[in-house]
Amino acid sequence: MIVMLTVITYDVNTETANGRKRLRKVAKCCVNYGQRVQNSVFECVADAATMARIKHDLIELIDQNADSLRFYYLGNSYENKIEHVGAKTSYDAEGFLSV
Repeated sequence: MIVMLTVITYDVNTETANGRKRLRKVAKCCVNYGQRVQNSVFECVADAATMARIKHDLIELIDQNADSLRFYYLGNSYENKIEHVGAKTSYDAEGFLSV
C-alpha cells in the first residue's frame, strides 16, 4: 500500500451558530485522520482510498457557498518538501501518534 502526505486546510464561516457547528465537525473529522499543525491546517498520511473518503466526508460537512477546503497532495516523498521554522516542533508523520 502506497501512502502519501496530504495537507488539508479549511476556512469555515463562523458568523452563525451553524457555521460554528460545521467548524467543529470539520476539525473533528480532520483530527480523526491526521495531525493538526496549525489552527485550520492538518497533515494526513493516508493511502488514496482513505484520502478519497476523507475528502468526501469533508465536502459533505461544509457549506460550499460559505466555506472552503484545500488539499495539497505532497505524495510519498514528502520528507524533502517540508521545511519547518519556529516554535512548534515538527513531528514524524508516519511515527507513533499518541492520543
